[in-house]
Amino acid sequence: MMQLSEYDERLLSGAEGKARRLAMQMMVKAAEALGAERLVDVSMAHVNSCFYSGQVGLDFAEFLLADGVKVAVPTKTNVGLVDLLHPELRPEKANSEAVQGARRLMKVYEQLGCEVVWTCAPYQHKVRPKLGDQIVGSESNAVAFYNSVIGARTNKYGDFLDICAAITGRVPYAGLHRDECRKGEILFSLQGVPQKLLEQDIFYHVLGIVLGREAGSSVPVIEGLPASTSEDQLKAISAAGAASGSVALFHAIGITPEATTLNDAFHGELPAQVKAVTPQMLIQARDALTTNVSGKVSAVCLGTPHFSYTEFERLTPLLAGRQVHPGLGLYVSTSRYVLAQVREQGWLALLEQAGVKIVVDTCTYFTPVVNGIKGRVMTNSGKWAYYAPGILDVDVVFGSLEECVESAVSGEVWRDECLWSGDFWGAVTCQ
Repeated sequence: MMQLSEYDERLLSGAEGKARRLAMQMMVKAAEALGAERLVDVSMAHVNSCFYSGQVGLDFAEFLLADGVKVAVPTKTNVGLVDLLHPELRPEKANSEAVQGARRLMKVYEQLGCEVVWTCAPYQHKVRPKLGDQIVGSESNAVAFYNSVIGARTNKYGDFLDICAAITGRVPYAGLHRDECRKGEILFSLQGVPQKLLEQDIFYHVLGIVLGREAGSSVPVIEGLPASTSEDQLKAISAAGAASGSVALFHAIGITPEATTLNDAFHGELPAQVKAVTPQMLIQARDALTTNVSGKVSAVCLGTPHFSYTEFERLTPLLAGRQVHPGLGLYVSTSRYVLAQVREQGWLALLEQAGVKIVVDTCTYFTPVVNGIKGRVMTNSGKWAYYAPGILDVDVVFGSLEECVESAVSGEVWRDECLWSGDFWGAVTCQ
């Protein structure tokens, strides 16, 4: 039998309104399905139900709003379907059903009391959960980042369940909310990976793809990442691992907070399985992210998950005094929060002069932003490269940030021959 608090019972009784009653009913049903004996309080939420996927999502949000409900904990919004600040990026008619529905849905979530940040990287904001905090996550990369890099605790909550958790402030005490479920299961050793490859950002996207494919929904543990591994690089692992598999938590020995040692990561036990990450595995994963290797480029898309301040810090000098090739779109997706920082530094004007198009509130593999672009699109994001071929009618070329910039300027796919050489990847000939 589930143990319900007086608060849980009050919401279930309808004393707090029919919307809260339904929200609590959903949390109880979720708990029953997961075998949880009780619900626990959460300190914050990040919800994806604000993304317009059809009329049903809007109808549900309107139902909540009509009952006068507000979120019970600080709640940030994931991306929406449209960029509200840059409507000129949408080639569709402004009154299309999807665009109008998306705008209305985003407005409703603001009225529900959410902090409307419209970002898939809410962890880039100053206010973040702390180690051990119980929270609600919904977007796959954010779930993995919160769990792994910050050490907060969340399962991946799907649409409707996420906003219900935010409204009640309660979630089932199951899965990654529990200590025992956070134990590492598979050890991935980087012993055979060349040091110079570990220094490249592109490696972390590819490693995430490998983890997702090999670990599935298990908890992988990575041994061998350098102490200098950055949050941007951990973000890349989080995004690619969640995209290619179902990785919601990973541990990196000496890097992430719950894995100071191997013993910590595996809770004093031995790993159930040990896998050596080889150059061959990395090359195979890297090559799978590219559907067309050379030729003219129609667009370059950066920022999936959203581009960080430090990524803009790297991008800006790469484009100093240069111009994006005429007819080619160089899109950078980011949050309004980071965009304000970039504007304050004076970088935005420089980037716009170079021909960069900034996208906020959404991501570029959603068709309202880049719909109509055909041909070959280049990206430095493993997640974008993994998802885009199934969403957009384009070929994808995966490369480093520097390769993307050079390709955007020249209009043709440009490769760093040193980066893609066999020697660099461990004396293995790249196909």
